[in-house]
Amino acid sequence: MINTNVFDYIRVLDKAMDASWLRNEAISNNIANADTPGYKRQDVAFESVLKQELGRSRYIEMDDKVAALKADRLNGRPYTDYANFSYRIDGNNVDPENENVMLAENQLKYQGLMTCLNQEFANLKTVMQK
Repeated sequence: MINTNVFDYIRVLDKAMDASWLRNEAISNNIANADTPGYKRQDVAFESVLKQELGRSRYIEMDDKVAALKADRLNGRPYTDYANFSYRIDGNNVDPENENVMLAENQLKYQGLMTCLNQEFANLKTVMQK
């Protein structure tokens, strides 16, 4: 049996991609509801969840931290951003320009995660061929 932690990283990348996909949907909904009175923008927290889970194990190497992560705790958490704040009279707090920038940022992040995941599988394939 091959003793490797490659699947630990693949699991984290998969969870990060799921969260990025959810964030893309939330931002798209925000843009679609930019003119809906009373609508509050939505977002997805994943980076803070990952940081919290990695922080549970201190003073050990990153490979060991990633191996110790529990996949069921690494889910993106949707939340309402600035639920009690609005700079518009109609109660909506969506800034379409900001949402479009965040959408582009998230798409780049998703593409980067996909590249990393593909590279992990390419590395695994290379090792198995040798």
